[in-house]
Amino acid sequence: MTAPAEPRLNFVQCLGARGLHRMAYWEWGDAANPRVLVCVHGLSRQGRDFDTLARDLSSHYRVVCPDVVGRGRSDRLADPMGYAIPAYVADMVTLLARLNADTVHWVGTSMGGLIGLALASLPGSPVARLVLNDVGPTIQPEALARIGTYLGLPVRWKTLDEAADALWAISQGFGPHTREQWLELTRPQLVDDGEGGFKPHYDPAIAVPFRAITPEIAAAGERGLWAAYDSLKIPTLLLRGAQSDLLSPATAQAMAGRGPKARLVEFAGVGHAPMLVQPEQRQAVREFLLAT
Repeated sequence: MTAPAEPRLNFVQCLGARGLHRMAYWEWGDAANPRVLVCVHGLSRQGRDFDTLARDLSSHYRVVCPDVVGRGRSDRLADPMGYAIPAYVADMVTLLARLNADTVHWVGTSMGGLIGLALASLPGSPVARLVLNDVGPTIQPEALARIGTYLGLPVRWKTLDEAADALWAISQGFGPHTREQWLELTRPQLVDDGEGGFKPHYDPAIAVPFRAITPEIAAAGERGLWAAYDSLKIPTLLLRGAQSDLLSPATAQAMAGRGPKARLVEFAGVGHAPMLVQPEQRQAVREFLLAT
């Protein structure tokens, strides 16, 4: 069976603190396939990040890649403080109800991994296998500081190539990519700015709660995430860029030794976070998800 070149775009209506909002999701493979894989992106990214992985796995799964609210084709929120993990988890519960799947496998990059971790730890969760891509309960403050240097700042680019170069300058941690691969990752990250140029395809207000994080809030969140992680009883794969500034070696080793005792796979020459485009990265995910 030949994998489709492009996904189907669908929407699901979700309930937030200020009313309803639509969440977009990209779907690959047979819509009737009971085997469902949900892939969720990082903080300022969107669901098309997983195109290459989804093409790989769409003969095995119905692959669903949402644009988390505030990103891509999803709605923006009236209250920026709604951009938070608990609200994202609630949106994903609504999405899973739409998909009507008894169980799902989950691949989450950075923020998408934290959403998956929180969802998988809930009693009765349908998440049966979990891939955490370069994220864990403890997040290094230097990574948050780095992200804060660009997140939500006003920016405009005149051309696709100019945008690709600018995004590459802040994305070195994604590891080596060909120009063609990088342009494929860049196009969905852009939206028309109404003046013939481009701007980032996310709501700049996602930076509001990010910048409101205090050391006390971070510490409480870390305790909660470790409790969620320790409660997991499902097969878990932890991917790490060997040069990651967000997931430290100590945190990764701790995750391999406690809770679900995640299988740890590291990728040389990559920081935060592996984009699951390169063959060795996709193979690690594929082998884990399809293992009997």
